[in-house]
Amino acid sequence: MSHRVVVVGAGFGGLFAIKALRRADVEITLINGTAYHLFQPLLYQVATGILSEGEVAPPIREVLRRQQNVDVRLGWVQDVDVERKVVSVAGPGIDYTVPYDTLIVAAGASQSYFGNDEFADHAPGMKSIDDALELRARIFGAFEVADLHTDPATVEAWMTFVVVGAGPTGTEMAGQIAELAHRNLRGQFRHIDSRKARILLVDAVGAVLNTFGDQLSAKAEKQLDKLGVEVRTNTKVVAVDANSIEVESNGERERIPAMTKVWAAGVAAPPLAAKLAAATGAKTDRAGRILVEPDTSLPGHPEIFALGDMMSLAGEDGKPLPGVAQVAIQSGRHAADQIKRRLAGRETGQPFRYFDKGSLATISRFSAVASIWKLRLSGFPAWVVWVAVHLFYLVGFKNRVTAVLHWFVSFLGRGRSERVATQQQAFARQAIRAYGDPFRRPSEQTEQVG
Repeated sequence: MSHRVVVVGAGFGGLFAIKALRRADVEITLINGTAYHLFQPLLYQVATGILSEGEVAPPIREVLRRQQNVDVRLGWVQDVDVERKVVSVAGPGIDYTVPYDTLIVAAGASQSYFGNDEFADHAPGMKSIDDALELRARIFGAFEVADLHTDPATVEAWMTFVVVGAGPTGTEMAGQIAELAHRNLRGQFRHIDSRKARILLVDAVGAVLNTFGDQLSAKAEKQLDKLGVEVRTNTKVVAVDANSIEVESNGERERIPAMTKVWAAGVAAPPLAAKLAAATGAKTDRAGRILVEPDTSLPGHPEIFALGDMMSLAGEDGKPLPGVAQVAIQSGRHAADQIKRRLAGRETGQPFRYFDKGSLATISRFSAVASIWKLRLSGFPAWVVWVAVHLFYLVGFKNRVTAVLHWFVSFLGRGRSERVATQQQAFARQAIRAYGDPFRRPSEQTEQVG
C-alpha cells in the first residue's frame, strides 16, 4: 500500500503541497470545506464588481484533474485521533473518517472580531466567496436604496461606507469603493450624486499599511486622500449595529451613521487548530495558531505538519512569519519535500526557510505600492508589478485570460462587469442563522481556505 497523505485545506499551502507530491508514491486525500480553491487576495475585486467569483475560485477537481494520486472529498474536519491516525470529517449530511500516515493541516484562517463576533452580522469580513457576494449586494444596493430616499440624513447614511482595517485588504477595498463612487457610477443615478459618497478607512494602529514602512505608508495614505477616502488611524471600533458604527479616538467616542460596513481587521486560526493542539499537546499563540517545530511539524508528531496561517513559526528575524500566501506556498512545498525525503530513507527535519518575495497592495487603478527586498515602488510601476504577480498566481489559464479582460473593462473603461447582486446574496447570512444549515455545517468552523 502506498503512503497515505491526508491534506486538510485546498488553499495555497495545501494545494502547493499536493502539487509537489504529484510524482511521489503516495495516495493523497484532500479534504476541503468547499469544492473550489480560493484566491483570497482578489476577493475585494469580487465584492466591488470587477471579477466574478469563478475567476478567483476555480474548481479543485479541475485544478487537479491531471494528478492521478489525489482523491478530493468535501467536508470539514472535526477531530484528529493522533493515536489511531484517523481524521473525523463532517460532510454535507454525512460523517466519515479518513486514515493517514502523514497529515498536512492547512485550514487557513478565520476572520477575527477581537471577541465581538456579533459585529459580523452588520460588518461582513473578507474570507470567503459568501462574504464577497454579500458585500457586493450591500455596496451596490446601498446606492440603489439611497436613490429612493428624500431625507438627507437617510441618504447620507446609505452613502457612507466604513472599512475597518487599514492593511492590504482594507486599503484595497476602500480604494475600490471610492473608484466606484467617483468614477464608475458617476452619472448613473437621477436623484443622488455618487461622488458625494463618504468612504472611511478606520484602524486602531497608527498608519495605513504599517508593515510596508513609513515611506510607502505615507504614499498610500496620500493616494487614498486623493481618492476621497477619509483615513482614521489610532481609531478603535467599539460598537456596530445595522445603521451605524461607533468609534473611539483619543478617549472620545463618535457614532457614524453608515449602512454599509466592511471588516478587514484581524485574523485568527480556525477552531481546528485548537483541537489539533489539544490532541497533540502542542501550544498555540494568542491568535490560536499552532507553535510548530522548525520543519513545520508538530512537537512529538513528525507525521503531522501545520502550514501557512495555521502555524506559528519565527522567521530569521525572530518575528512570527506573516499570514500571507507566500508563507503558505513555501511551507507547503517544504512539507512535501520532507515527506519525499522520509519515503526515500533520507534525513529529515530540515528547518523551513522562508524567502520573503515582498509585499504588494493596490490603492486604485494604475496605483499601488510595492516593497520588494530593498526596492520601494509606488504609483504605476508598482501597479504593473502587482498585475504581473497576481496573474502569475491565478490558477488556470482561463482565469488569467478572463481576469485580464475584466481588468481592461474596469481600469481602462468605466464599467464593472460583475454588478449583479441578488436578495439571496444580501440576506443569506440571516436566513442561515434563522433556519439553520441543512448540511449541518458546524457553526463555529470557517471555510478551510489556507
